[in-house]
Amino acid sequence: MLTSLIVSTVDFCSRRAWLVIAVSLLAAAAGGYYSARHFAINSDINALLSDDIGWRQRERAFEAHFGQYDRITVVVQAPTPELASAATSELAEALKKRTDRFNGADQPASGEFFARNGLLFLPIDELKKNLNALVEAEALVTDLATDESLRGLTSALGDVLLGIQSEKIRLEDAAPVFDKFSATIEDITGGRPASFSWQALLRGEDPSAHERRGFIDVRPILDYAALEPGRVASDTIRTIAAEIAPKYQATVRLTGPVPMADEEFATIKENIAVNSLITLGIVLMILWFALRSVRLIFAVFVNVFVGLAVTAAVGLLLVGSLNPISVCFAVLFVGIGVDFGIQYSVRYRSERHDLDDLRGAIKQAGRRVGAPLTLAAGATAAGFLSFLPTHYTGVSELGLIAGVGMIIAFLTSVTLLPALIRVLKPAGEPEELGFKALAPVDEFLDRHRMAVLVGTVALVVAGLPLLYWMKFDFDPINLRSPKVESVATYLELSRDPQANTNAVGVLAPSLSDATKIADKLSKLPEVERVMTLASFVPDQQPEKLKLIHDARTALAAAFDPKNVMSPPTDEENVEALREVVNQLGEVAKDREGAGVAAIKRLQAAITALADTNEGIRKKADEVLVEPLRTALAGLKAALNVSQITRDNLPPTLVADWVTQSGQARVEAVPKADPTNNEEMRKFALAVLAAEPTAIEGPISILEAGNTVVHAFIEAGIWALLSIGVLLWIVLRRFGDVLLTLIPLLVAGVVTLEICVLIGLPLNFANIIALPLLLGIGVAFKIYYIMAWREGQTNLLQTALTRAVIFSALTTATAFGSLWFSSHPGTSSMGKLLALSLVCTLAAAVLFQPVLMGKPRKTVSADEA
Repeated sequence: MLTSLIVSTVDFCSRRAWLVIAVSLLAAAAGGYYSARHFAINSDINALLSDDIGWRQRERAFEAHFGQYDRITVVVQAPTPELASAATSELAEALKKRTDRFNGADQPASGEFFARNGLLFLPIDELKKNLNALVEAEALVTDLATDESLRGLTSALGDVLLGIQSEKIRLEDAAPVFDKFSATIEDITGGRPASFSWQALLRGEDPSAHERRGFIDVRPILDYAALEPGRVASDTIRTIAAEIAPKYQATVRLTGPVPMADEEFATIKENIAVNSLITLGIVLMILWFALRSVRLIFAVFVNVFVGLAVTAAVGLLLVGSLNPISVCFAVLFVGIGVDFGIQYSVRYRSERHDLDDLRGAIKQAGRRVGAPLTLAAGATAAGFLSFLPTHYTGVSELGLIAGVGMIIAFLTSVTLLPALIRVLKPAGEPEELGFKALAPVDEFLDRHRMAVLVGTVALVVAGLPLLYWMKFDFDPINLRSPKVESVATYLELSRDPQANTNAVGVLAPSLSDATKIADKLSKLPEVERVMTLASFVPDQQPEKLKLIHDARTALAAAFDPKNVMSPPTDEENVEALREVVNQLGEVAKDREGAGVAAIKRLQAAITALADTNEGIRKKADEVLVEPLRTALAGLKAALNVSQITRDNLPPTLVADWVTQSGQARVEAVPKADPTNNEEMRKFALAVLAAEPTAIEGPISILEAGNTVVHAFIEAGIWALLSIGVLLWIVLRRFGDVLLTLIPLLVAGVVTLEICVLIGLPLNFANIIALPLLLGIGVAFKIYYIMAWREGQTNLLQTALTRAVIFSALTTATAFGSLWFSSHPGTSSMGKLLALSLVCTLAAAVLFQPVLMGKPRKTVSADEA
């Protein structure tokens, strides 16, 4: 009945060819118009998994209160902490003024509050040490604070030289300081970029990369009507930064969910036009070898184009917007849609050779391919749709679009394609189709059937231990291109333990509950530190405030406005520079060792500065004195602190840790190396064991991986069941069902074994290849099992193998175009799709005929 229905449909469409073509083109035009009006991509990788899962609900609840999904993180990097702080503050203030582009711009864990109260957050022993050092250097601080100029620097340097001469300061201890000044002055007089850090000088060590960074948390106004909603906001930040950053020798980079999502889409579309043209050219060449007719190739292309246009419209209607995985539906549709077109067209050519009658060949081709094509389309659709019941939204949406697309591709192949062939009237077929050159292979496989079967099974079984090393890459960040700014910046920050990019969070009912949870998590050996809002209220404040008060009293003269000297003229600066040169010479006299070399180097550098022009000395003032002014202002503010309580914490800081309804955030930072996935997994499991409501960071990655693996297993079961039932309905023999599925399973196992050998892990994107392998693979197997049931022998020599091989080549080309994408997720999908296709083709063409053996019955040539 199925064959009769298809034959009737094909015959009707060939008789009403122009009507069918007109209706099809109208449908394609309507589909294209709808797609153009409603095209949208949701590039948020976090939306690839369903919100119905328990851990996703916890994540969404956490993000609803303390979310970062709508944020841009501005990372400011400068040569010194002082320059980074100044650049970050100025940029933040400039962004706050652009209320047309941003809802806010804050400096997390920095800014005025932390600069003013930094001393209170030091351990009391470290605070004593730092304050004692300041008090002991009272004369030095006074010289610098009362005369913030090159002249003041020379006075302070003179104090150090007097200390060396009186042997209160060891020359060897002062030598590194002299070298730092020398290097900076040499850069200034040499016209090279120069910077100087007073913080590094006081600490006696170079600042870390983290200390030379500043962060701004920007809340952009997003344009959701655009494909890149944050693009305008990001461009605005870059424009403002371009005016501010050069003054501080700073670089500004953007990361966070918004720029990542925008650049994700930009990466996906990168080189898409060039890649598409190359793919199109290769597909045309393969189609020429398969069909040998420009008119047939044109018919197949029109058929695929119409199906793709309709599928795109139906897909957008069903899912609303595409995601980074479902956007690949077009490649999958073209790859498999061409398969259906080739199967019908090659069968038409074969029938045309036998009949030499256009309409009769079209109808007979429908009779021959009707059942196999229907079964293949149904099985392929089942393979795609198998992900629908799972929580893997990204792939389930792709499965829905592609599954519906397979039905559409089948319908156009038995309606529009016959109509196009009737109208285009390809030339007759003078030669018999097939691959006669493969006759020796057919004979070899027939003679050595058992050896090939046993050898294949043995090889597959021998490779099974490899599956133990099969890896799944759980980290969604690896699906993004590391070359784009936002991802490269994120990866750099993730390697910095101080950046907290790998922290996990807990949403506690109240601040008191948060404190209890923090106490519990802080006892875990895998946890480096735990923070709540209470962490911003320092301990031992009475003792610390007394120490700070005593230091302020001792340094009162240094910060007394009455003692501030008038700014010097350039002549006075030159005079002071020359005077300190003489002092350096006196100290170096009659001394030996490395310290003397440092003095002579500094002497030469200061002499060069004194001898140069006023412009260079102004540059020296900017480099050496400007950060000093900033440091002294910060020191003065830090010495005038008062007690911090929960009530006087900055509102923006409180909002980051406690909601208006009283819910509080707990943050735990891992002790492990953030680049060690196994250690991060242990951290996530340890935190979950102690606090099951924890989420974010490594926990979200772990849970996402578990969800995807479960979805894969669930989808595989659904695919096998649905395809098995479909095969049973059509084939009605359990043995024939097994003959179709066993080569499919062999192809799947071999695909995974090869993945291990070539180091290709499964991930969130390429896992779609496995259920797809079931769909496409079973299509090839069905073509052979149906031909075998009809009694055909020597299958490698038949037109069927010609159709299967060229179909596989075109599909591989389409999938291969994904391989060369600069987007890692798309590329990995293309790699695994191409690999699985090669394996399933080999299983269909070489293994399945051997497995099936001789047909149960043979038919005459007339019946064939």
